[in-house]
Amino acid sequence: MTPPLYDASVPVFLHYLDRLEGLVRQTAGREQVLQARLVPDMLSAAQQVATAAGFSLRVAFPLAGRAVPTLADQGMDRIGLGRLVVAARQELVALPAADFAGAEGRVIRHRAGFAELDQSGADFLHLFGMPNFLFHTTMAFAVLRQQGLPIGKADFDGQHDYPQGFRF
Repeated sequence: MTPPLYDASVPVFLHYLDRLEGLVRQTAGREQVLQARLVPDMLSAAQQVATAAGFSLRVAFPLAGRAVPTLADQGMDRIGLGRLVVAARQELVALPAADFAGAEGRVIRHRAGFAELDQSGADFLHLFGMPNFLFHTTMAFAVLRQQGLPIGKADFDGQHDYPQGFRF
């Protein structure tokens, strides 16, 4: 049996990183949409993708009691973002599930903006890490959709199925 916080984190991160990679791939020929923002003071779609990829590691590795690896800057274009997402997935796949044993009670000290927080592993994942990862993933989707990329809910979650041309 794998530790519960492994099951609640790494497979979810891997699934949505795969979805992000697919969204980035769909920008081929329209790469300028990656620089778009919903509003001027928010991150661009490219920055949202990069932040989500980073969050997956920033959350999973402390839960496993390991230092967060630094991903090389691959650039903020379609190719670089694709490479970044692949690198994050490779790091997660190599992370031993056994390292998550006892993660629920592990105290994780981290920063949330300018706040210094100490949270149990469970709170760190469920109240900070996963919501932030999904926030940045969702914002990347929202910017790309707002820019006219023909994507829908099925592209976001990989679960829904709609008729050709239907966009939710």
